Amino acid sequence: MQTFAAWRPHAESSSDSTTEKLLGKEERELLVTSSKPAPREYSGYGTEKEVLYQGVDKRSLMNTGPEGLSSAEAAYRLERFGRNELAEKVDSKWVKLAKEFTRPMALMVWSAAFIELLEALIVAPHYWADVAILLVLQLVNCLLGWSEELKAGNAVAALKEQLKPEATVLRDGVYTKIDGRLLVPGDLVLLGSGASIPADCLLCKGKPIQVDQASLTGESLPVSLYPGDTAKMGSTCVRGESDAMVAATGTETFLGKTAALLNTVVEQGNFEKLLLTITYLLTGVGLFLVTITFIFLLARGAALMDALAFAVVLLVASIPIAMRVVCTTTMALGCRKLAEEKAIVTRLSAVEDIAGMNILCSDKTGTLTLNKMQLQDDLPIFCEGVTRHDVLVAAALATKWKEPPKDAVDTLVLNAIDLTPLDLYEQLEHKPFDPVTKHTESTLRRRDGTVFKVAKGAPHVLLEKAYNCAEIRHEVEATINDLAKRGVRCLAVACNNGEGGVWVFMGVMTFLDPPRPDSASTIAKAAELGVQVKMITGDHGVIAVEMCRTLGLGANVLGPKNLPVHNPAEEVSIHLGRDYGAFIEGADGFSQVFPEHKYLIVEALRQRGHVVGMTGDGVNDAPALKRADVGLAVQGSTDAARAASDVVLTASGLSTIIQAIFVSRQIFQRMKNYIIYRIACTTQLLGFFFLSCLIFRPKHFQDEADDSDDWPDFFQIPVMGIVVITILNDGTIISIAYDTVMASKSPEKWNLPILMAVSLNIGLVAMISSLWLLYMGLNSHAESSIMDSVGVGSLSYEEIQCLLFLKLSVASFVALVSSTLLAAYWPFDGMVGIDAKVVTYCWIYCIIFFIIQEVFKVGQYNLMRKYGYFTESGSMSEKDLSFGKKKSSTPTLEKLSSSVSRTLERMSSTVSTNTTMSKVEEYELFE
Repeated sequence: MQTFAAWRPHAESSSDSTTEKLLGKEERELLVTSSKPAPREYSGYGTEKEVLYQGVDKRSLMNTGPEGLSSAEAAYRLERFGRNELAEKVDSKWVKLAKEFTRPMALMVWSAAFIELLEALIVAPHYWADVAILLVLQLVNCLLGWSEELKAGNAVAALKEQLKPEATVLRDGVYTKIDGRLLVPGDLVLLGSGASIPADCLLCKGKPIQVDQASLTGESLPVSLYPGDTAKMGSTCVRGESDAMVAATGTETFLGKTAALLNTVVEQGNFEKLLLTITYLLTGVGLFLVTITFIFLLARGAALMDALAFAVVLLVASIPIAMRVVCTTTMALGCRKLAEEKAIVTRLSAVEDIAGMNILCSDKTGTLTLNKMQLQDDLPIFCEGVTRHDVLVAAALATKWKEPPKDAVDTLVLNAIDLTPLDLYEQLEHKPFDPVTKHTESTLRRRDGTVFKVAKGAPHVLLEKAYNCAEIRHEVEATINDLAKRGVRCLAVACNNGEGGVWVFMGVMTFLDPPRPDSASTIAKAAELGVQVKMITGDHGVIAVEMCRTLGLGANVLGPKNLPVHNPAEEVSIHLGRDYGAFIEGADGFSQVFPEHKYLIVEALRQRGHVVGMTGDGVNDAPALKRADVGLAVQGSTDAARAASDVVLTASGLSTIIQAIFVSRQIFQRMKNYIIYRIACTTQLLGFFFLSCLIFRPKHFQDEADDSDDWPDFFQIPVMGIVVITILNDGTIISIAYDTVMASKSPEKWNLPILMAVSLNIGLVAMISSLWLLYMGLNSHAESSIMDSVGVGSLSYEEIQCLLFLKLSVASFVALVSSTLLAAYWPFDGMVGIDAKVVTYCWIYCIIFFIIQEVFKVGQYNLMRKYGYFTESGSMSEKDLSFGKKKSSTPTLEKLSSSVSRTLERMSSTVSTNTTMSKVEEYELFE
């Protein structure tokens, strides 16, 4: 049987003993159970019988040396086995175009065109023009929908590209971060807390890790995986750290093989549900009125084909054909705009949740602060004989110094000294930072073979581990409180001199994480937008209070003793809002919080009816991010946080979130305008044609001197005219997605009764004005008629039809210039163009009723406001959003920067310039 090493041109020399060193004998036996040639066909996944990988002996793929694969070997395997990505079923653009012509709305247009075709063949040839215009309507709507859907799909694809997964891989002896899609079988990768599993990986020797496999198995609790177990692609490491070897990639993974069986439930957003409700409502009312109109026309003696054609086309005109196009276009443009503002939306319906958000729970570090730790000269020592340098070295040893820093604290520690002499020690074990234990811990071996431990983390945690905790507690706590009052953060360092030894509290490193220059002004701007910001931090309470004061948040900071607790074995209480809601609502910040506190804070606020946003970056934040109405993963978040979030921020700071709120409210306003416009237009069209059929009989208004047969028993506009209104109407509605709007200063929420009331008010006024104009046109032959008194004179029936065509178009704001030109120079059969005098009169008439319409609308708003149906808080433009520049009460950026500088001077002394020690002997501090 051909093995991988037999044909690869860049075969790397390695032995089974090397693999056993990485995986262990038992793990290797699990991978390959026999040295005999394996059968080429096998069944099952992950069984002992499976020793082939795409026709290659898996043993030859899993013999990677301790330096990892070489770049050349990795490139060859990538070409041989393909990229590490799942096959995605995507319809071609031509299939999508074909589907546009078979949607329910399109089928109604086809029905109307078919009826017109029958009339053209049976009744008269001039109906061919109606057939043509209906086909044009179909083509325009379908092409627009197809085009906008492609744009939206491209926008989503571009956003996904920005969220591509990353993996820490060992190649050429160096750990580097690469695109997770470039992993190949045999790669050595590092799986850490908060990282998603980039491929199916076999765990190497080391401690077990906990993995969340809920997306694959539905298990709600993480499972523990041990060396030799396979961590599957699509799951997330939630605790622990382990080296692993890639066993399968892409479509060969468990997720890839079962992707076709996985069902993803996509919950509709409130806006989608609202649109669906309105569509059904308008369609139902339209069908009811059109049915009555059809029966009434037949009772009046109209020809069956004429009545049917009029009824079907009227229904097409009344149904919001462009609704899906408008939604897709508006949301896609909005998401594209949000992406430009460094906020990538992962759930489309999250846009409306952002617009309605009224409380934002924000992390302090990295969001409100710069997340740039500045080490201070002040380093309190609490152990006799220990120097400042000893503490810095111990802190570095409590970190994986051979790998890239995991976070800002690791960066601070590893930049404090020269790391080269640390290689004198062998790191036997490292426990990474855990949000529950709040510290890291390393076990090391000296050159003489003795073993010791070091730890760094939260001072109150390491203090409890110290053998002399009771003796030094008062001194340590007093020192930390004094530093905290000046905004200085602390990182404790402790050591344990061997098995059976005791922990010694060595000292406390001090550092600053200064606030962002724009944080205070951004928080003030958030308050103007009706969003209350609450700071959440794991830092000491005194530091949290000082930061809140600096940023203008207030000083009411709650500690963990004041927050609710939860037993993981029980369901979250439905009375959190009742018991803790008011308490949490009144807080400005929360200190020393644990992961479960964040979740419970969000849940309590949601139970109180708030729309809550939550920022986070770690795996410990994932539950709260998932539970919040708007989960916001900040820049540099872990894969777990990004997967749980609705929005991923690619720029740091709170201003990005406030900008996203502003843009989302603009999108919301466009959607609200669309709904009002759509309902009002439908009300006018349906109401006008329904009542005109019931009330007016044009033949009764015919001048006695006119013996033509042009005056029918019921009024109608030719099918061509209605279709033109529909086409122009759809074009106008689509432009709403690009409309310039003002954003509300208060959080937005849907209120269908209010929207319906406003829309019906506007539509009914327009309908009444159209019916009155129809009466004036039909009565223009009478002596002392209104038309005669204003100098318009008598009108023929065809001119009256064209006059009403113009009125309905202008009243609906439908392509005003185009509709005016069409009314003056009507090019088709069925109507006669009107002269400039009639066009002018129609425009003046419409303007007068625009004013009347506005008077009614303002009166309606005043009545609703008076009786408490809604309150208005004003609106703002993008210019008003310029942080720190609108009001004199809000400090300018220059003043704010100066204020922050003065605060930092007060908070601490100058930043230290660290010196390093060059002699190797000086690092032997634990001997």
